[in-house]
Amino acid sequence: MSDLLRAPAETKYAEELDWLESVDDGPKPFSWRLSPKMVRLFILGSERSDGLDREIAQKWFGDRSFVERSIVTLASDRGLLLIGDPGTGKSWLAELLSAAICRNSTLVVQGTAGTTEDHIKYSWNVSMVIAKGQSRESMIPSPIMTAMETGAIGRFEELTRSTSDVQDALISILSEKYISVPELDSDNIVFAKPGFSVIATANSRDRGVNDLSSALKRRFNFVRIPVVTNKKSEAEIVRFRTEELLRRHRIELDVPPTLLDVLLQSFADLRASAAAAGSDDEKLESALSTAEQIGVLEDSILHSNFFGERALTARTLASSLVGSLARRAPEDLAILNKYLHGVVEPRSREAGGSWPEFLEGGRDAIATLS
Repeated sequence: MSDLLRAPAETKYAEELDWLESVDDGPKPFSWRLSPKMVRLFILGSERSDGLDREIAQKWFGDRSFVERSIVTLASDRGLLLIGDPGTGKSWLAELLSAAICRNSTLVVQGTAGTTEDHIKYSWNVSMVIAKGQSRESMIPSPIMTAMETGAIGRFEELTRSTSDVQDALISILSEKYISVPELDSDNIVFAKPGFSVIATANSRDRGVNDLSSALKRRFNFVRIPVVTNKKSEAEIVRFRTEELLRRHRIELDVPPTLLDVLLQSFADLRASAAAAGSDDEKLESALSTAEQIGVLEDSILHSNFFGERALTARTLASSLVGSLARRAPEDLAILNKYLHGVVEPRSREAGGSWPEFLEGGRDAIATLS
């Protein structure tokens, strides 16, 4: 695993999944590797009442009802659609579900304007077709077809970014549970094996790009993942990702809890400002998601490690925040400048602590970008 830039969940947590499988005596749907209860435990972490001989760390932070509904959906014959704002952990939840259920989270189709029907069905190895003609051997199955053939979970990221003809092709797969290959005279139907399902994700901000048809919506159970607004939950997510980041980069760097509080409060302030804004011009282009918050922290940690004093400072954190969130000039810079003068400056006088240095670092960063 050490030679992978980013290991999939089933590789990263292989030892943990093996152990859970060895102690799992619950009923398993289809060809699932873990029972629904163990899938939930793998994702949400263990509690003392579970009576396990080891602790299982929490990997996804959110309402347990979302996880349970997702698991129940996948145990049925319906697809699962995770929908929500950017950075709410939809893809991570989809990966964890796939890893726990079938130990393969890599059967992924990325939805874009350029995604074609071939990407969710099959294509052909041209050189083999020329040499031997069209056959099962010269066929290149899509990740979705591979999931069908193996009874696994296929993932479709950003479903609403794909065109209507691609979405229509998915309707057939979800309804009939087979793919017809008319180019072949025999052995020309690929049937889905028990355990096959599709987890799709959709960005709620993409509404109107390629809206889902009512026919496709009927094939999915919707689970809406809200933006994390609870400070305690968000702090747990940020702390979990920070520890993971430090391990992955093999960085030994002090991240003071007070600076995590500054980061969390800054995002909470900016979200409140966006909610009160009268127009889009008065809002940052950023979604101000938890994922973007983690991105700001990652940027500041790496900068501190390579160019700082190997300790995270409020100045570096403020610089990373401005650099990450100021995407439009001058609109976003003006919004951040207003936040610093209207909110951070009074707070730095009243509360002290890290806020004065944070204010100074933010001002310097805005001056540099202006």
